[in-house]
Amino acid sequence: MAGASAAALLGLPARAAAASIPPLPDPALHKSDPEKYWRRIRDEQFYLPPSRAFLNNGSLGVAPRPVLKAVAEYLENSAALTIPEYEYPRWGYEMMDGHRQEVADFVGCRKDDLAFTHNATEALSTIAAGLDLKPGDEVLMTNQEHGSGKAGWALKKARYGIETREAELPLPPKSPEQYADVLLSAIGPRTRVLFFSGILSSTGLVMPMAEICKVARTKGLITVVDGAHVNGQIPIRIDQIGCDFYAGSPHKWMFAPAGCGILWGREEMLDRLWPSIVTGGWDDKAKKAARFMFVGTNNRAIIEGMVAGVRFANAIGADRIYQRIHQLARRARQQAAEMDIPVITPDDDRMYGSLVSLDMTAFDLEKLMAEFTKRKIWVVRGTRLRLSAHIHTRPQDLDAFFAVVKQVRG
Repeated sequence: MAGASAAALLGLPARAAAASIPPLPDPALHKSDPEKYWRRIRDEQFYLPPSRAFLNNGSLGVAPRPVLKAVAEYLENSAALTIPEYEYPRWGYEMMDGHRQEVADFVGCRKDDLAFTHNATEALSTIAAGLDLKPGDEVLMTNQEHGSGKAGWALKKARYGIETREAELPLPPKSPEQYADVLLSAIGPRTRVLFFSGILSSTGLVMPMAEICKVARTKGLITVVDGAHVNGQIPIRIDQIGCDFYAGSPHKWMFAPAGCGILWGREEMLDRLWPSIVTGGWDDKAKKAARFMFVGTNNRAIIEGMVAGVRFANAIGADRIYQRIHQLARRARQQAAEMDIPVITPDDDRMYGSLVSLDMTAFDLEKLMAEFTKRKIWVVRGTRLRLSAHIHTRPQDLDAFFAVVKQVRG
């Protein structure tokens, strides 16, 4: 069966590579019956079984059929040497201009300023390790950063004696302006780098990225944005943010398979960044951002999957995707409020996309999680329980989640 061997390598059923994929539903259906349109997207474009309610897209998204097919087919074609003559089935030594252009167009930046990595953590570690900072120089961040984002700066502190400091963000916030004021007012005389998440991982709150970066630049600071949750979730271009460096995780909201990420740097800042992993030509600055991709042989099939994810999103439409996932987030927020569950996410469209965070400290978490597992409802564990829906999420999935919460509360 065509594609079966490649599918086996991926741990996928052979049908993932072999089965034909139905075309996307006619956009006219979205106008006449939007729920039917999205049901068909789930049923025809994803392998999610009807019994599964997946509400943890913020950790690792679900790749649709066209993405899995692209990965499997590239593995098979490279094994059969049916790729173009003299083209190595890899990345790690190549510029990959065509691939980078497609992704750059989607995330909103110049191709030459964009590099592929394996994930946002790798990109952030590269940035932290590559900046020249002296002992005593300070990196200011929020107290709600993801552990992987903070780790690179912690390593630099342990090894080189820089300082790190956290500004405490209030929960829930009153407005985006409040978050900007808290972070910017914490800047001190030794602050050299301002590091923050575009969307906070634990709460889903959207930071006022452009406003923060604009003020930070007037103060001569280097700004680094952890954009792991940004691209594909909210409608913003990287080149609108105004930061100096940026890291992204396409496997969350861009339909990409796990194992690919992005690193972006402002053109005039890229020369100031030292690469951490190098091959021959590591110092060729004419490559611009691409020189951070020269890290040795890697699985190019994953990159083919990322590009397929971009094409899939473009075919549906970024605006249509955002409207759907934000609608689901509003529904989740409303259902929680109706049940008197404390909602960390404020009722302000500027401050959330598709991530809604609930305060579950009053619940028996072990009992709650056991019931979610029994009902095949996939959520992230924690007293701040985060719901993150994508276009494969059904309203009934949210209903099932809140039915369990009601049952456990008694």
